Amino acid sequence: MVLFPNAKINIGLHILAKRPDGFHELETCFFHVPWTDILEISPSLHLEFSSSGLPISGEVQNNLCLRAYNALAKDFNLPPVHLHVHKIIPMGAGLGGGSADAAFTLMGLRDFFQLPLTNEQLVPYAQQLGSDCAFFLFQQAQLGKGKGDELSPIACSLQGHHVFLIYPNFGISTQEAYSQVKPQPAKIDLAQSIQKPLESWKDLISNDFEQSLFPKYPILAQIKQDLYDQGALYAAMSGSGSTIFGIFNKEVDLAERWTDFTCFQGIIS
Repeated sequence: MVLFPNAKINIGLHILAKRPDGFHELETCFFHVPWTDILEISPSLHLEFSSSGLPISGEVQNNLCLRAYNALAKDFNLPPVHLHVHKIIPMGAGLGGGSADAAFTLMGLRDFFQLPLTNEQLVPYAQQLGSDCAFFLFQQAQLGKGKGDELSPIACSLQGHHVFLIYPNFGISTQEAYSQVKPQPAKIDLAQSIQKPLESWKDLISNDFEQSLFPKYPILAQIKQDLYDQGALYAAMSGSGSTIFGIFNKEVDLAERWTDFTCFQGIIS
């Protein structure tokens, strides 16, 4: 079985408060983008994980795909499999690549072994793996609250728009990003603002991480401004960085402007 876990972008991200459990209360809207890893699930005599492509940090036994298998194996008698990820989505990029791999592992194992689980029933397993993991179980854009794992569908579509992503070839850890942020009440209602015309988002919707990370990494602000200069209807940092994306109403080719960085362009479906 071969699957293609996709990346996500965040439209708006508000850090509202510090939670008693050490996490932060936030509000954001998740959208799918077609930058994908490749996940292969195959029968094996022993549980195995391997990877190719971009290097995956951390100990193998802590990999999210293995953790997804083990989470399901606690409730179901799963035969061993070989999980292989060809890593294309950069890590530490704010694109949720690891969470997508984990969510697609859950769905893939469910289908591979014909487990009696809907995507909704996979949500508790995904919530064990990461705050944004559950989002990848759904096709539709989702408004995320709580840690980002309290999801509700939002009737907003970017279908047919072109998205251009620029990863500056350095990651920003979640720990670093949150260590600089100052929680504060949201100044806008994100769910309402995102229903307004896309052209108005520039003046309404923002990512709170930009306020602390842009002064530390000025190149990120430079990329964002360049995307606007090249005609983006909306541009922002995704998640806790470091990828900057622009949404356009036509195809653009900006890779030659940022030859030292990793760029991706796709059409949002």
